[in-house]
Amino acid sequence: MLLPAGADFGAQRLPAEVAAMLGRADLVAGGEAGEGLQLQRHVDVLPRGWPVAAVTRQRDAGDAAGAAWLRADPAWIRPDINGARLYGHGEALQLDVAETADLLRPLKPLFGDSGMPIDAPVPGRWYLRLPEGTPLPVFTPPDEALGTDFFDHLAEGADARRWRMLLNEAQIVLHNHPRNAERAARGLPPVNSLWFWGGGMLPDRVGVHAAQVLTRDDTLAAMAAAAGAHVAEPSAFAVPGSDALVDLRSERDLRQLANDWLAPALDALRTGAISSLVLDLADGQRLTVRRSQRWRVWRRPRTSLS
Repeated sequence: MLLPAGADFGAQRLPAEVAAMLGRADLVAGGEAGEGLQLQRHVDVLPRGWPVAAVTRQRDAGDAAGAAWLRADPAWIRPDINGARLYGHGEALQLDVAETADLLRPLKPLFGDSGMPIDAPVPGRWYLRLPEGTPLPVFTPPDEALGTDFFDHLAEGADARRWRMLLNEAQIVLHNHPRNAERAARGLPPVNSLWFWGGGMLPDRVGVHAAQVLTRDDTLAAMAAAAGAHVAEPSAFAVPGSDALVDLRSERDLRQLANDWLAPALDALRTGAISSLVLDLADGQRLTVRRSQRWRVWRRPRTSLS
């Protein structure tokens, strides 16, 4: 199971039965933190890298082969007294097909004149098709930048100036777009920026360490599909027929997580329906629970995941 960082649950406590079982688990601490690195512990990409744009493009449109791609997702940047922060991006902005087409229309000549056509096969995921050999700075994935200072994540390095200029021009176009006034009247946030990230080409091979992947995350779903795994959304715990990776990184209610997922999984472990349960947290912690650990009665309960 993929879980958020333990600190994301704050002071919440686990139910006693779950706490007792997790207290007896094997703990590996000190792993690399961050959701991107967490996913890469379960997904193998060759050549090495994390070309999210190409892999999601292939799932969205089926035309990613033979080109380099960069995500240029719609974003909401909100100014505050200390600068500006990323408050939303992609599907969270609730764009429909018509809005997306209207917002893209003035952006197409801007990026087309730079040799990078922009389009959106789905409203929440926008793409740039890059000329061969286009050098790219390192861009921060938007989920890692949410709520943080926008200016801390601007492109840096030898090629950064070009990308900053393109972004600035795109922000001017979007700021003045009449669709944003309509969105404000409907109580929706504006689309006033783009978020560049995930650049690269379609990899030669993608592998996932599970035959089934349950997730609502488009990146993990696309990687799993490219690997040939069965992909579905998580709904309720069920004993899997083979190794399964369950993505619960969006959970923030610890008791609900315990009742809906952890307790049923531990019951399945006790009866022998599953052989082990691994909890991989975004902060780098990794807990492995096995049936044989039930005899470790001297261990103290683990009352939280932090």
